[in-house]
Amino acid sequence: MALCGDLEIRVPMAGVIDIEAELARLDKEITRQKQDIAKLDGKLDNPAFTERAPADIVAAERQKREQAETALATLTLQRAQIEELRSE
Repeated sequence: MALCGDLEIRVPMAGVIDIEAELARLDKEITRQKQDIAKLDGKLDNPAFTERAPADIVAAERQKREQAETALATLTLQRAQIEELRSE
């Protein structure tokens, strides 16, 4: 599966993919999403940013955070599903 914004692209590849490599890729992406969320949280929790930045910029940062949170949840679910393939 690949994420493109809110779009999920899924290609059935059970038995074809290298499960360990895919888990490593997902772990890397999960880490990146967590880092993005932490960075956005720091920015949005900073009163100097939220009070001084234009409202549309603050709203865009909040939307980025929501998208990162959604991507993290999707990647975590996908990782769990692939982990199940490994145990089969």
